[in-house]
Amino acid sequence: MTIISKAVSPENCPALVLNADFRPLSYYPLSLWPWQSAIKAVFLDRVEIVSAYERTVRSPTFEMKLPSVIALKTYFKQPVYPAFTRFNLFLRDRFTCQYCGSHEDLTFDHLIPRSRGGQAEWTNITTACAPCNLKKGGKMPDQAGMHPQRPPHRPTVMELQNNGRRFPPHFLHESWMDYLYWDIELEP
Repeated sequence: MTIISKAVSPENCPALVLNADFRPLSYYPLSLWPWQSAIKAVFLDRVEIVSAYERTVRSPTFEMKLPSVIALKTYFKQPVYPAFTRFNLFLRDRFTCQYCGSHEDLTFDHLIPRSRGGQAEWTNITTACAPCNLKKGGKMPDQAGMHPQRPPHRPTVMELQNNGRRFPPHFLHESWMDYLYWDIELEP
């Protein structure tokens, strides 16, 4: 992980977006807005600037340091349960095949195959690498002799946030560090 202290181009100056309670809206993906969106939100009085880059943008009549950390003025209540999406499923399973532990060529597998009435829902789908998914095929877990390492379940938003902390971005600006807490030493 690299900490960027000074950014040259405005495109390299995203703003970390915090909720009104000064916690990031999300960890993975990290809640970042491009500099244009951050400035627009400042002018619309929707956010407060918590920290700024040294980089300044100018117009003929205005000058402003680019915000590096902004906080929403109105608290955004997070839902208790996240939407069922491919990304959220992979995040729930920590981007790991639940059969062999691989992190490559990930797909999802229906425990009860669709051909046998299995539904696309949190409790019936698990992350699988392509080779394991092909090996299991349309069989039931007992028939294939393949059982997921962790039983599939409906995660909470908080669980996905915590899992997202396991995947810090490749760069962080020094002004963000007081608001981010990465649990990179956690066991899988």
